[in-house]
Amino acid sequence: MEAPPPSSDPYKFLNITLNSDGSLTRHRDFPKLPPTEHSKDIPLNPNNKTFIRLFKPRNIPPPETKLPILVYFHGGGFILYSAASAPFHESCTKMADRLQTMILSVEYRLSPEHRLPAAYDDGVEAISWLRDQARSASNGGDCDTWLRDVDFSKCFVMGSSSGGNIVYGVALRVAETDLSPVKIRGLIMNQAFFGGVEPSGSESRLKDDRICPLTATHLLWSLCLPDGVDRDHVYSNPIKSSGAEEREKMGRFPSTLINGYGGDPLVDRQRDVAEMLKARGVHVETRFDRDGFHACELFDENKARALYDTVEGFMKSCSTTAPSSNM
Repeated sequence: MEAPPPSSDPYKFLNITLNSDGSLTRHRDFPKLPPTEHSKDIPLNPNNKTFIRLFKPRNIPPPETKLPILVYFHGGGFILYSAASAPFHESCTKMADRLQTMILSVEYRLSPEHRLPAAYDDGVEAISWLRDQARSASNGGDCDTWLRDVDFSKCFVMGSSSGGNIVYGVALRVAETDLSPVKIRGLIMNQAFFGGVEPSGSESRLKDDRICPLTATHLLWSLCLPDGVDRDHVYSNPIKSSGAEEREKMGRFPSTLINGYGGDPLVDRQRDVAEMLKARGVHVETRFDRDGFHACELFDENKARALYDTVEGFMKSCSTTAPSSNM
């Protein structure tokens, strides 16, 4: 079904109201699904009400097969949705089956109630939890029963839209951290959400996009960035605002896959991030499909299958070659 034309009022378009205390009323959301036989929730930080939803393949491989791990961050412009939201629960279920992978989908705090870097901090906490589980298992201690048959040395971190931005932010924060025995083999940024004060070519060309209009993305940044900064802040525009420390950490990134679509207003930003990482010596693989729009894999099964095929190929190539970083 074709999306309706965007409203000139971005609050109306996003179905949100900003309250006097700085919180949001979210008028419409996807249904939240409970865990199933093949998924379960593990508390991450009860004080922050964060958790990890684990997904294991429904077609379990032979016992001697160790599953790779994929840490996943959902989209929603930093302000919407949950790891339990139906589209993300269902896509993680499908990815676990298709990729034969244990998926850890992170429930992170949302803006503006918890502005950035809160989501990055929650992502780091999830990676640290995984490291602690791996260390306990390697030392003969207890770890979660679902993680007994995983290969901690084959870990990937993936996110879509704002989740792709979180992948980047988390990677910067753990670049110099000893995560052993966890080994992050690759980063996967799907239609990652980046921005800037000056519109990119694709943002100008697609400013009235039905899924991701420029007025809405500007509002999203105003709601999630720290108070008092603009869209050229390093969280949204690392190309313009990254300093020497950030650039040095980028060079430590593992192999990175960047996926995007020609009909996405954010696509030029994604191309620029790919070039930025290549300039720092990162092995970057890109897949930019001429056809498609922002979040199209949530609406089009063919796009979803193509994305899973791309991710599968990337994961296999990273798993059969020597790690490209010390992360």
